Amino acid sequence: MAAGAVGAALVGGGAAEAAGAGLGPGKFDGELRKLLGKVDPKRIGATIQRLTEFGTRHTLSSQTDPVRGIGAATVWVGQQMDAVAAASGGRMTVQRQSFVQPVSSRIPVPTQITNVIATLKGTASPERFYVVTGHLDSRVTDVMDFTSDAPGADDDGSGVACVLELARVFATHQFPGTIVFATVTGEEQGLYGSSFMAQSMAAAGNDVQGMFSNDIIGASRSFDGHKPDPFTVRMFLEGIPTNVTPAQISLLQSAGGENDGKARQLGRFVHSVAPKSLTGMDIRLVWRRDRFLRSSDHVSFQSLGYAAARFTEPRENFNHEHQNVQVVDGVQFGDLIDFVDFDYIARVTRVNAAALWGLATSPGTPKNAGVHTTPPGTLSGTNLTTLSWDANPETNLTGYEVVLRETTDSDWTSAIPVGNVTTVTLDISKDNVQMGIRAVDRNGNRSPAAAPQAVA
Repeated sequence: MAAGAVGAALVGGGAAEAAGAGLGPGKFDGELRKLLGKVDPKRIGATIQRLTEFGTRHTLSSQTDPVRGIGAATVWVGQQMDAVAAASGGRMTVQRQSFVQPVSSRIPVPTQITNVIATLKGTASPERFYVVTGHLDSRVTDVMDFTSDAPGADDDGSGVACVLELARVFATHQFPGTIVFATVTGEEQGLYGSSFMAQSMAAAGNDVQGMFSNDIIGASRSFDGHKPDPFTVRMFLEGIPTNVTPAQISLLQSAGGENDGKARQLGRFVHSVAPKSLTGMDIRLVWRRDRFLRSSDHVSFQSLGYAAARFTEPRENFNHEHQNVQVVDGVQFGDLIDFVDFDYIARVTRVNAAALWGLATSPGTPKNAGVHTTPPGTLSGTNLTTLSWDANPETNLTGYEVVLRETTDSDWTSAIPVGNVTTVTLDISKDNVQMGIRAVDRNGNRSPAAAPQAVA
């Protein structure tokens, strides 16, 4: 039985509908469209230009020089965040989150690292957090060289510009969930800033239901002879969770679900709420944690079990990443602003904006979703499937949906409305399809799906 045909199999009745119902272009809030229209490529370009003027933003560079180094850059970013927050009517607050990173392989002496974090507190579910980051630090060929010019226009001035622009356009709005806009430092030395931020959020009990790292989102063409791809952004989504335990790996091997972790569910949701018709961009979902054997700040959040993903440009040019600024045999090396496309970054920023708007406006992802495995009586199994989950805290829910797809399909293909309940039994064999649970509110907003875990 195809996944698109299983919807009528709810025990006691029920009918299937399209899995993306309520998320089509006609349903997008007019205010969201206005917000996307305010994303300004010229502001983004001015931000990147200013960031390159600090000479280097290496984590080990000067903390005290007023014009050059990571200290001066951090002060400037903080000032920009303060100005944005001042226009928010008290809805947004700004924090300088500083700590001293001990000596490590890429930190030769104890070093202060400062993240600049702007928080737009939610109105109905403030305990539910959605985070977007770009990393402020830059580097050249030698990761320990903190004196040479490291303009970092693309890596990661582009991500910082995206975050600052998002904070600006979101500041005058309110959402049920809380949105966090952060520039983090120490990425090139070992993800130190984002690790500290993620650990601090976990220690505070923050329920981070979505996180985006914007790292190298500046170039719409690779400058290497390949055709430009100015309307595509890659979104990297891990499969086996970073924080998985051996017991959980064993369960994945026996029950499946390798393609249904939190990051993959986040990617499916973003794909539905940020289509090209709205943002001008195709999102290429890449089912890897990151580029081959590499990582960015989303991994810091994945390591704590949070749903996190990375946005990055479609094809990198490694002459312009982690390179000294120099010309060799007529070829320009270095991460210069010449190779950055402000209009492209603006479109990637709109993808982030649509995703954050959808997440913070919709209900939260249902908690503790389970698929029950104990068969009735003395039977060895059952073709019925019983699912359960915790009730969401939102007061405006109309109920929940079970979403389904064939195990070979990449995204949900049908949905079964099951009402405002916390358990349901389906006349569908759990052996044959993948299932998820999502919440629906009175406005037709749907949460990301929660993949049920096997329970007795």
